[in-house]
Amino acid sequence: MARTLAVVLDRADHRPLGVQLADQVRRQVGDGRLPVGARLPSSRALAAELGVARAVTERAYAQLVAEGWLEGRHGAGTFVAGGTGLEPAPRRRPAPAPAGPALVRLGTGTPWIDPRYHDAWRRAWRDVAAARPPDGYDDPRGLPALRVELAARLARTRGLDVDPDDVRLTSGTGDGWRHVLTALPPGPVGVEDPGYRSAAAGAELAGRTVVDLPAAGVADWDLAGLAAAYVTPAHQHPLGHTMPGQTRVALLAAAGATGALVVEDDYDSEFRYDVAPVPALASLDRERVAYLGTASKTVSPSMRLGWLVAPAEVLDRVDRTREVTHDAAAWPVQRAFLSLLREGYVDRVVRSARRRYARRAELVAAALGPHGDLGGPVAGMYATLRLAEADARRAHDAARSAGFDVPMLADHCRGADLHGLVVGFGGCTDEQLAAALRVLTDALA
Repeated sequence: MARTLAVVLDRADHRPLGVQLADQVRRQVGDGRLPVGARLPSSRALAAELGVARAVTERAYAQLVAEGWLEGRHGAGTFVAGGTGLEPAPRRRPAPAPAGPALVRLGTGTPWIDPRYHDAWRRAWRDVAAARPPDGYDDPRGLPALRVELAARLARTRGLDVDPDDVRLTSGTGDGWRHVLTALPPGPVGVEDPGYRSAAAGAELAGRTVVDLPAAGVADWDLAGLAAAYVTPAHQHPLGHTMPGQTRVALLAAAGATGALVVEDDYDSEFRYDVAPVPALASLDRERVAYLGTASKTVSPSMRLGWLVAPAEVLDRVDRTREVTHDAAAWPVQRAFLSLLREGYVDRVVRSARRRYARRAELVAAALGPHGDLGGPVAGMYATLRLAEADARRAHDAARSAGFDVPMLADHCRGADLHGLVVGFGGCTDEQLAAALRVLTDALA
């Protein structure tokens, strides 16, 4: 016996009646309301029921048969086809209860951007709108003009003497790390512990075994058997210390002896307040270090733009892969960043943010220093306070109750047993930071 179809056709709809009918039958098969093997009304009977010409139902049935949703059986009628592999769709879940006020996250990755420079930001995007995009797929290495600007900037700010042909544009640090992973020989990779969680996750997603490298004991690292070691030497994430010069030399010597590639994530090196920024590790050995830079800490994480400088054989493998996959950083983003660099916007926001962060760092150190171990001068846009586990949990919970999300040091650990708070002060206002510090100091007092 034929099934009754629950179909409503709307003559005010701009879509043809046959298309409406096919859409509704297709949806009912997909969500299980019309099970496999169900017999449908004949095209004549359905047309009479819906008050439409038979040609409407015939065209709808023919379309669904062609798509494999229905099948016609000679002399028997039209049936829901088997072998679709579809399961009934789950019933729609009830709407969640309204969420409370959003927490102010004092994280490590959101920069403060001086609002005085918003006009320059808008001008950059007007420049993009006026420029002509590439006719086809653009150069996977990145815009040539932007690579020229970045090479000059790396020499000036990071002591990294590179040719524009040595620079590759990426869609952020994670994307650059992914490209390096594809270019490495087989083998596990080492990642600092505690360290950048995204680096460990990216390596695991690439099928690599992750070896924990104790962040506080670089001199004791054994790189034997590793394809690479991912490090943050200018400002260890999240403990905050700078890798000493002798340790850098020892790390490069170990890499040379074992053949491991050192991957330097230089995520916020420009924000140092007590002395000038420490030169990049890659400036000591271009053949053993792949350098990852990013615009996320200076301009905006949402730009999703970064750059890679690596040994020639690594870049060659990266280029071949990107050429085949048409993988490239988004052209409009590259073009906007080029305008921001040429106009001096990036230098201005970095100088302004450095002054703001220096003042905030003093406030954080004064408020939290008496309650735990800050581990040295505060740099970048966060401070890490080492605490007993119970104290860290109490302060974290008190902050959440007051509307602030303060990350815990333990969340950045894999094997390390370390506790404390990682207090970011970039992506908040001065008033929000002051309020959060009051809550934390009250909880720790």
